[in-house]
Amino acid sequence: MNELNDLKLLVSQKTEVAAGILEFQFVAGDGSVLPSFQPGSHVAIATPCGANRQYSLINDGKEPTFYQIAVKLEPQSRGGSQSMHEQLNVGHSVLVQPPDNSFPLLDAPGYLLIGGGIGITPLIGMAKTCRSNGKPFRLIYCARSEGQAAYWEDLKNTFDESVVIHFDDGDPEKVYDFWDEFMIPNANHVYCCGPRPLMDEIKALSGHWPEQQIHFEDFNPQSGLEYVNLPFTVSIKSAGESFEVHETATILETLRSHGLRVPSSCESGTCGSCKMKLLSGSVEHRDFVLESEEYESAIMVCVSRGRGNIEIDFEDF
Repeated sequence: MNELNDLKLLVSQKTEVAAGILEFQFVAGDGSVLPSFQPGSHVAIATPCGANRQYSLINDGKEPTFYQIAVKLEPQSRGGSQSMHEQLNVGHSVLVQPPDNSFPLLDAPGYLLIGGGIGITPLIGMAKTCRSNGKPFRLIYCARSEGQAAYWEDLKNTFDESVVIHFDDGDPEKVYDFWDEFMIPNANHVYCCGPRPLMDEIKALSGHWPEQQIHFEDFNPQSGLEYVNLPFTVSIKSAGESFEVHETATILETLRSHGLRVPSSCESGTCGSCKMKLLSGSVEHRDFVLESEEYESAIMVCVSRGRGNIEIDFEDF
């Protein structure tokens, strides 16, 4: 994270809002107003394990005195969500980047908001904004069960008939049928956030809609790709050291664990913060930043991996 711009905030609340989902609220130590944000915004947080993770903001972004997020404990977590659940408590300080928005609520005649599981979080602020602005909207919230659905009762009580809550009990035969929502294109904009299967379904069903009307929030854009992780060795020329990168770790996490700091933000291959110089070796580039002509000279160490041993460095480009 960029330490010059980071906000040092305190955990003011930590509350369980569903099975495996904790809500955190962060405030400034002096109680001052925090940087404002628009619906769909997120913050990047330096989790206790050292990894940066992005979380959607839930609360009103006009002159906020706190930031509210919800964190799901991911079964396959590399440590980020687990450390938030187990190590971050009320009174602890945390570094938070100012809000950013890659999922903005654009002006439209109306909206269809689709959330799955923890993906409901950015849509809550959108629904509140739609109501405040008198814009028609429909919110469809899909989850496995009541106990695993954060905020569903509040949403139903607040928005009533504008909200559809659907529980499928994990049964593929009970999944929500979205076809009626997409059969006939209209002028509404669609916002979707949730598990990969849900977003893939919405992409398929909306294929005959204008592309600019369909919006997705995805903090892990490579999660749907079939990559196989193999161990390799990464050497840092200026440090004169080499490290084994295991199957379950990234280069960035490996360097961080050995006390070598690399600027980073998204840690999903989309922001470009962790770009390093590639000196030798072949790389499997998994990012969404580098141009093809940079493949032989650069690497995004948050997601990309060596096809065998590689040598890199911190030198400026």
